[in-house]
Amino acid sequence: MIVLGRVMAPYGVRGWVKVHPLGDGPETWCNMPQWWLGVDAVGSSWQPYPLEAFRRHGASWIAKLGGVDDRSGAEAMGGQFVAAPREVLPLTDRDEYYWTDLIGLAVRNEQGESLGTVDSLIETGAHQVLVVKDGETERLMPFVSEVVKGVDVSGGTIRVDWGKDW
Repeated sequence: MIVLGRVMAPYGVRGWVKVHPLGDGPETWCNMPQWWLGVDAVGSSWQPYPLEAFRRHGASWIAKLGGVDDRSGAEAMGGQFVAAPREVLPLTDRDEYYWTDLIGLAVRNEQGESLGTVDSLIETGAHQVLVVKDGETERLMPFVSEVVKGVDVSGGTIRVDWGKDW
C-alpha cells in the first residue's frame, strides 16, 4: 500500500472529513473508486471505503467516504492514514516519486560520503524535506533540485549536494 495522506478532522455534520495530502497531486485521487484507511502507516490492517466525493475546499481537501454518514462517523476516522495499492495509482512522471519509494534509500553526497538513509519525509508547505538518519545523527534536507542532484530508486541511492558536517 502507498500512503497518500491522512484524515485530519470531521467537516460538517454529514460525514465529510478533512484530508491532508502527503505529497503532490491529490486531485488524481478522485479517480480511485475506493480508498483504504488504517491507523498505522506501516503494516496497518487497511479497511476499504468507497469514495463518494473528494474536492478542494479553500486551501484544504475534503472527502465523503461510503458508510460514513454523520459527524460521529467522521470523528472516528480522525488520524487515520489514507492509502491505495500501487496498481491503482497513476504512474509517476520522470523525476517524480512516491514517498514510500524514497524511504530506505541510501543518501550520499557529491564527495561520495555516506550521510545515512531516508527515514521519512516531512511536508512543510514550501517543499518536502528528507529526514536522513545515520545512527544518532539526523539531517533534514530540503527535497529541492538545489540539494537533491539525483535519485536512483532501482539502485537504492540519492545523491545530494550536502556536507557531511552540516
